[in-house]
Amino acid sequence: MLQSLDLSILHLIRETLRNPFFDWLMPVLSGNILFAPAVVIFAVLLAWKGGVRGRLCLLMVAIVVFVGDTFICATLKDMIGRTRPGGFDVSTEYGWPDGTIHSHSMPSSHTANWFSAMTVAFIYYRKSWRFMLPLALAVGYSRIYKGAHYPTDVLAGAAVGMGYGFAIVWLLDAFWRNAGRRWFPLWWRRLPSILEPLRGEGDEAARSVVSERESVRRIPFANLSLAEQQWLRLGYVLVFALLFARLIYLASGRIELGIDEAYQWIWSKHLALSYYSKPPLIAFAQRLGTSLFGDTMFGVRFLSPVSAAIVGWLLLRFLARQGHVRAGFWLVLISAATPLLAVGATVLTVDCLLVLFWAAAMVSGWEAMQQNSIRGWLWTGLWIGLGCLSKYTALLQPLCWAIFFILSKPSRIHLRRPGPYLALGIALLCTLPIWIWNSQHGWITLTHVATNARVDRPWKPSISYFLDFAVSELGLLNPFFAIATVWAAIAVWRQFAGRAGVPPANPGVSPANVLYLLSMGAPLFLGYTLYTLHSRVLPNWIAASILPLFCLMVIYWETRYRAGLSAVRGWLATGLSLGLFAVILLHDTNLVSKLARRPLPPERDPLRQVRAWPETAQVVGTARTKLLAEGGRPVFIICGHYGMTGELSFYLPEAKAGVPDHPLVYFQSSDAPLNQFFFWPGYRERKGENAIFVLETDSPQSPPEGVRREFASIRDLGLTEILYRGRVFRRLQLFECRDLQ
Repeated sequence: MLQSLDLSILHLIRETLRNPFFDWLMPVLSGNILFAPAVVIFAVLLAWKGGVRGRLCLLMVAIVVFVGDTFICATLKDMIGRTRPGGFDVSTEYGWPDGTIHSHSMPSSHTANWFSAMTVAFIYYRKSWRFMLPLALAVGYSRIYKGAHYPTDVLAGAAVGMGYGFAIVWLLDAFWRNAGRRWFPLWWRRLPSILEPLRGEGDEAARSVVSERESVRRIPFANLSLAEQQWLRLGYVLVFALLFARLIYLASGRIELGIDEAYQWIWSKHLALSYYSKPPLIAFAQRLGTSLFGDTMFGVRFLSPVSAAIVGWLLLRFLARQGHVRAGFWLVLISAATPLLAVGATVLTVDCLLVLFWAAAMVSGWEAMQQNSIRGWLWTGLWIGLGCLSKYTALLQPLCWAIFFILSKPSRIHLRRPGPYLALGIALLCTLPIWIWNSQHGWITLTHVATNARVDRPWKPSISYFLDFAVSELGLLNPFFAIATVWAAIAVWRQFAGRAGVPPANPGVSPANVLYLLSMGAPLFLGYTLYTLHSRVLPNWIAASILPLFCLMVIYWETRYRAGLSAVRGWLATGLSLGLFAVILLHDTNLVSKLARRPLPPERDPLRQVRAWPETAQVVGTARTKLLAEGGRPVFIICGHYGMTGELSFYLPEAKAGVPDHPLVYFQSSDAPLNQFFFWPGYRERKGENAIFVLETDSPQSPPEGVRREFASIRDLGLTEILYRGRVFRRLQLFECRDLQ
């Protein structure tokens, strides 16, 4: 009955009440390419002119809309599972080529967003309902008029939006009233309630709840002032909040495994002392995650956000000990607004582990020198060793230490003590598994690394690789932070070179500390930068150098800000705003379609490699099933790329069930090692069986000569397009291979 009433009202609005003016107006209300810029301009003006009330209102709207649209509405849509109204051309607003909108119908997210924003605006500005309510109603009506939702979808969206809009703000206010009073007493006295930002100071009884002396005793850094303690606590809250958000993001399954993640997932089922192209720790990390949460995307990536949280906690405390607590907080936030670091906090790669152990060795090494602690040096050696077991780049960290001792004459006293040599010995001891495995496999890793580095190539300087590298790093490191980091590094170097024009050092930071941070990051970054004159350098190769240089950056610019350079605040605000916006889009490029009303072309989508793998596996699985039904012989799968082998092994259910003892998907056989699959049993023992050979290509090709020789006959099945939301994300050429010889 409800469905019948919905359809009746929908047809009434769509047919009887339709007119040319509404045909123009409703698409504008439902979504227009100018909407996002208009919101940005309005937000900037409100933040600029609205004072504390305006900024709080903007913050609450952002939180409410994000939580509501991403989690509440999305969850309700999946739970209810109501399909969109049929028979209407509504997909054109998103530009989907396949003629469908790729989400369920109830509740309407557009309507929920507007009514939740209206609710928040009403809380802070009572008269705002006079224009916000008509706008929200008009947007809801436009969703029905366009045929994108049933009337009850819009009513549900309005009710849900107002409900969670009020609930979220109320819960945040209740949290602030209680937690703020205990953890952030100075800020709480200035802002006792986020619902009443102009109420002023709290009452005398409330102000005396936390004394400065009591607050000092509650945290380990007793030398910090109450204001500094608040910044430290805020940093802890930010680290935890980022960890929670990233875990929720991974649990939502918005992106699939990348080719290296799927490839290394198979490694985790074949634990070894080392592997063809990488040290062994990435496999053990995945094994730990999947042991806890199963062979799921969440299990594979679980340690990535955890590692990022540990790094944030380490560096926050490290800077706090140097008297730069506020800089430590901003470092954590800056890292979250830096695309390279933010992506590394959600995708589990060897760089994620390398950054963790490089930072840990940097922190423990500094503390070992300050305390002249043998125990600290032992920990430093362990962290360097674990870094070497993560990625071979960590072998360069002792070189950074050597450069520091060369530059810092007072620090050379430690070279007369056993600590640094014990650390180096432990680090070398940790690398024994790598050397043992390579000695057993013809030192294949050295050959592979040398080939990638093109050490046999004559030195012919080329500027093209350098320009590609510079542009990539400028974007991935956030242009504002990249420029600020280079500026700070040059200024610090000039200071130690005895040149003028550098502000006085912060009394809370020793010159050796700043030089130490420079030594832990600059040699690696400059080394790879210079190498671009010889060969192509991938942007992630310098990942370990970023956080030491960012530490240097925040220390330097905080010193300048305290010295009176107010422009630092504007530069930071702009960098954070643009960086966080870019990071959000990188985590879900489907948002581009909501903002620009048109999805990204697949070739420009940075998430192309982590999407459409279940669809890819389904196409290959269907081809295998057909061949299996024809001949009655077992059918396995062969891939022409190691990444495709990993992805199909993970996303094809029958293949995943067979890993590792009974593999269904193989990499094509070869006479020389091309990847790790060479060292595991192949398919040559499956004599007489049939196979599907999978090749990812944009144009028809012939199967490799080796595959043609292995089978009695091969039939080309042609190209198959793999679609994701109506866009072609990859093309597969499949071959039926019969009777393995």
